[in-house]
Amino acid sequence: MVGLRMTVPTSACAVRSAAIIERLKQLPILKTAAQIALFWPILAKHEVDLRELDTLLRARGATIAYPYIAETESISDDAPMDFRLLSDVGDLESSSLGFLQPPADAPIADSLDAIIVPALAIDPFGHRIGYGAGYYDCALREVTSQIPSCVTIGVAYDYQLISEVPVTPGDIAVAWIVTDSRVMQAGGST
Repeated sequence: MVGLRMTVPTSACAVRSAAIIERLKQLPILKTAAQIALFWPILAKHEVDLRELDTLLRARGATIAYPYIAETESISDDAPMDFRLLSDVGDLESSSLGFLQPPADAPIADSLDAIIVPALAIDPFGHRIGYGAGYYDCALREVTSQIPSCVTIGVAYDYQLISEVPVTPGDIAVAWIVTDSRVMQAGGST
């Protein structure tokens, strides 16, 4: 899936990302959520680009958080990834894992209404494949156990929506799937 996504021209990724943002803006939770976790795209890997959504959500008064992984931690059941509030995207810093994240002293988000999750592949049941480390699965488990009302939304280009993703112990499905062509409630219909 990584190879397939890399074959899509950057300009096509931008068009598809804009369509995903338009669909996300129509979700009732994103119209009202006060605190939302996004992810900063790794553009070199042609990830979905939600930077414009950050701007739009902040303009309506939402508080935005981004994933943070401490350099000294390794994957475990202790949820080594959390979401940190960020008032200015200019404060994002490079991580050793190749993505931008908030600084270590940024406050941890404690009342997330929604988390938007990237995917390399996703199925109609909300099961997703990421880069394989399980950071999002651990973080989603932790957040949704503390904040059961938090809505999880997987985003991917429509060609990344596949019929079935292999599920392993510890995998956490998202509640909604948004692509450039559709919005689906996990396990439901378009």
